[in-house]
Amino acid sequence: MSNYPETLKYTKDHEWVSLNGDIATVGITDFAQHELGDIVYVEVDTVGSTLNHGEVFGTVEAVKTVSDLFMPVGGEILELNSGLDSAPETVNSDPYGKGWMIKIKVANASEFDSLLSAADYENMVAA
Repeated sequence: MSNYPETLKYTKDHEWVSLNGDIATVGITDFAQHELGDIVYVEVDTVGSTLNHGEVFGTVEAVKTVSDLFMPVGGEILELNSGLDSAPETVNSDPYGKGWMIKIKVANASEFDSLLSAADYENMVAA
């Protein structure tokens, strides 16, 4: 059973994105959190920075590994989910809800056109 909401867009690096006006909310997918295992720390020190699509905006640390987090679209990082400081495991339990990571003021909405649909992402991770 898949867990990839149709309302979101996805990257090949396992981030998900939702767009509300020119503000994008970003997190990692259920597949990614499952692959990483128990998440113990989310580090984002780029709040206030403007980054391009594909640049690293932070890292997620699990018990066994640390993974970079990549910008799904370019823009200014407005906010980090402060709830992850005290409860990083929320990314495991609710990756598409309370486990979101950052909010971005999107520079170029047309970049969303290059992101994956839920079906495309599901096909990619199933391969």
